[in-house]
Amino acid sequence: MNILTFDIEEWFHLLDTNLSNTEESWEKFEVRIYKNMDRIFKLLDEKNIKATFFCLGWIAKKYPEIIKQIDQLGYEIGCHSDQHKLVNTLTPALFKKDTEIAVLRLEDIIGKKITSYRAPCFSFTPETSWAYEILAELGITHDSSIFPSLKILGGYENFPSEKACIVKYNGITMKELPITKASFLGQNIVYSGGGFFRFFPYYLIKYWSKNSDYLMTYLHPRDIDAMQPMIKELTFSRKFKSYYGLHTAEDKFNRWLTDFKFLDIREFDKKYDWEKAQIVNL
Repeated sequence: MNILTFDIEEWFHLLDTNLSNTEESWEKFEVRIYKNMDRIFKLLDEKNIKATFFCLGWIAKKYPEIIKQIDQLGYEIGCHSDQHKLVNTLTPALFKKDTEIAVLRLEDIIGKKITSYRAPCFSFTPETSWAYEILAELGITHDSSIFPSLKILGGYENFPSEKACIVKYNGITMKELPITKASFLGQNIVYSGGGFFRFFPYYLIKYWSKNSDYLMTYLHPRDIDAMQPMIKELTFSRKFKSYYGLHTAEDKFNRWLTDFKFLDIREFDKKYDWEKAQIVNL
């Protein structure tokens, strides 16, 4: 099964730079979330596809009408933190405060319980297992924060399961939906979202997708926004990661939606045989 998800944040929510890492700094950038969300809604409507939208609490505070629109169009809403901070840089107390604020903001707008969570930049690591306890305390039942490969800002290279599984930690149980990986030139790589999706040619993405019976995707509104401004002060490596492949990404995404069937986490949860899922004890 192929699961379609989006991380709803603005185009300037970049994590490995000091140029846009505070709420105050975000105010100086151009607002592009409206046109980018309209682009996503149009693509999904044309293909009659549902998706799960992991939304920032900051987006809910700043643009509550966007959260309302996502819900009114029948899409599932999950939490993507409030201030877009890496979990592996926070204390448990700060993580709980940030997540609780975001969950309450989203729930206040849509009048429904938020049950799914994804950490910014998939920043769950072996050292952040305590986060599952906090998520469970806040009513979260499904997590999608595991990036099963090494990356600059986190990653869980040796996570035991490559498919949806049951995580158990200190007496709590959580349904975990890790990001999909594939083998490329002898290395484990991720291809199903973000800069990775923009980097690889579509024939490889299509090949890997066809050969996966569990595909978890993650796109950001900025990933299909070819006209977004360039932040000139970024390092060369950050510019490459943020801007490479933007001009072909929307067409590539449209082809992906045409060639494959996708569902949201809610529908996946109903169809997946959780009784046969791997148990991961942390």
